[in-house]
Amino acid sequence: MTMVVPRLVTAALVALTVHVAVESTSARAADPTGTWLTEDGRARVRTERCGPQDKHLCGYIVWAKPSPDREKPRTDAENPDARKRDRLVLGHQMILGLKADKDNHYGGKIYNADDGKQYDVTIWSEKSSELSVEGCMLAVLCGSQTWHRVADVLPGQLLGLTDETNGPHADREWASKRPTTTGSTTPRNDAALASQAEPRR
Repeated sequence: MTMVVPRLVTAALVALTVHVAVESTSARAADPTGTWLTEDGRARVRTERCGPQDKHLCGYIVWAKPSPDREKPRTDAENPDARKRDRLVLGHQMILGLKADKDNHYGGKIYNADDGKQYDVTIWSEKSSELSVEGCMLAVLCGSQTWHRVADVLPGQLLGLTDETNGPHADREWASKRPTTTGSTTPRNDAALASQAEPRR
């Protein structure tokens, strides 16, 4: 009997270790696609697969907080590309075809309409309700934010598929392919649209 207890304890510890490891791996691999409220509450960004074979991650502003001192919708006036300066900030692509590493962290460039510049960014999700966003300027000055997943729909929020009616618009030089769908007009992993599609009872 004295040998059984250590074996049971050892088995329990092994099972616990395996369980924790599986949960940890699952957390690291949380899906980064969906609709997210930025940390300052000024915008909602929809992230989705894009590019060849859907191996990249793109993001679009699908809602912007109204500004009481602005009469007209904000345009991308600071964009270095003169052809894009008249486009609306609402609906434009800000996350530019990020690539995943072995840890499921997506790295690449993010566009800031406030100054018309691109910055290095890394995005990952360890919890299904949160998206971690770390941006760096000159690889030295870095800051991080936590964006939160949202499932409701606000007035003025874009709900359509990318590059279609009432949807955001992709920069063709970054997103060469429309995001795939799952047999419906609902963008993948967008809980807000899924809830809208079902009639209330």
